[in-house]
Amino acid sequence: MNRTQWAAVTAVVLAVLFAGAATVASAVGDGGGGDGTSDTPTASSADAGFARDMSVHHQQAVEMSFIVRDRTEDEEIRRLAYDVANTQANQRGMMLGWLDLWGLPKLSAGSEPMAWMSGSGGGEHAGHGGADQVGQPAPAEDGVLMPGMASRADLARLGKAGGKQAEIEYLQLMITHHNGGITMAEGCAKLCTVDTERKLAQGMVDAQRSEVDLMVDLLRKRGAEARTD
Repeated sequence: MNRTQWAAVTAVVLAVLFAGAATVASAVGDGGGGDGTSDTPTASSADAGFARDMSVHHQQAVEMSFIVRDRTEDEEIRRLAYDVANTQANQRGMMLGWLDLWGLPKLSAGSEPMAWMSGSGGGEHAGHGGADQVGQPAPAEDGVLMPGMASRADLARLGKAGGKQAEIEYLQLMITHHNGGITMAEGCAKLCTVDTERKLAQGMVDAQRSEVDLMVDLLRKRGAEARTD
């Protein structure tokens, strides 16, 4: 088993262990009404929609992080990639665990991604963020399911790059990815009714904004800038 496969197995194990402990402690008895009631979120709720969509969004971040760890020897980038993969694999495990506890499907056939954000005031898909964000998500195309996600061409380019170029590709893609995720998490912080999930979403916003600032600095050290298209 190669290094990437071992890393993937490790992330999955961590996610399952974390989900097993954290979801039971945090989601059982945390009512959907946000006022102490025991209402369980429905399949069409913002709570369920965010958990489903952000799980998919996070999975790609984990994938990109494993790719760059095998494409560079730079310890700063490798540490960043490990932190992103570990954090987002754990969070993904929590969200999938909540869906299990709520008795809801992890995939919703016939439902458009981001439909749960229609009430957030963010417009169609509500995922492109404001004009002041660095690295705006591209329009959905070439396999892009949600704002900020990399296309198939992006992933192929990252997988072929090496050294400094791989570092730049990863940082540019991840800045865009984080900004798309930030907007999604802001939507949940506003629309979700499960208190624990709202807190997780706000934590994502704060952490990913900080990581965007770090990645912008890392790009500048490499003579590059975040993408704006």
